[in-house]
Formats: sequence, C-alpha cells, structure tokens
Amino acid sequence: MTNVLIAYFSASGVTKRVAEKIANDNNYDIFEIVPEEIYTPEDLDWTNKQSRSTIEMNDKSFRPPIAESCDVGEYDTVVIGFPVWWYTAPTIINTFIENVDLTGKKIKIFCTSGGSGVDKCVNDLKACYPELNFTKGIRFTGNVSNAKGWIEE
Repeated sequence: MTNVLIAYFSASGVTKRVAEKIANDNNYDIFEIVPEEIYTPEDLDWTNKQSRSTIEMNDKSFRPPIAESCDVGEYDTVVIGFPVWWYTAPTIINTFIENVDLTGKKIKIFCTSGGSGVDKCVNDLKACYPELNFTKGIRFTGNVSNAKGWIEE
C-alpha cells in the first residue's frame, strides 16, 4: 500500500465533500489548498468578465497565492482535486504544484464538474509540467466508491 495524500481546492464546498469522503473512506491524509484571499460568490461569477476568477483564468501565468503549502515528501501518490474552471484546472492548482516537490510522485487528478470532463485538465497540466508523472484522471459527480481502485491502480 502506498502513502497517499489527497490535496484539494474547493471554492463552493463540492470538491471538499468529495475529497473528505475519499480520504475518510480510505484512511488517506488530506490537505486543503486554501487561497490567501477566499473566493466570494461574486469572485466566482463566470458570467462577469471582471470577476476575480475570470480575470485569473484569462491570465494563464497568474498564480493565486495560497495560505500555506505542505510537505509531500513522505507520499508516493498525490491526488489533486479541484472544480473545473473554464474547462481546465483553476490556476491555484498551478500555485500548489509549483510550491511542492512532486518529482517522482504518482500524480492523480480528480475534478468535480456537472458537465466538463477531466481529460483536458490533465492534458493541460501535463503540458505545463512535462517532467511530472500525471496519470489518467477521473471526474466525480457524487459517487466515490471507485476512488480507491483508481488511486491505487
């Protein structure tokens, strides 16, 4: 059995519930990626071209500061979860990846989304960080009963 860390970002609570269920059901460690400045509902209004999330997502080099990082050294597998924003990972995920050493780790990506899939998210992250070992991702819409099998495959 490998040492597994579930690291997640959740703006509205959906991804948090999924991450906590996966961690609790399988006795994995968990870490919440928290922005220094918490997102408000207005910040998350994707229909507003001036909302914080829209501005951040339109600038692929932007890295929202995170409140704290974590040491991933003891983990073989790091699972990173997030809601899909603009068909990809929120830029705060890049902040997290760039603040920890994922070299040699198996990296699993899960997303929460009502409609968007995970493949573009994983491909975008692979393109940004070709030196890292991203494996096939998964989208959870509620049922996480297959999480352990996916994580440990």
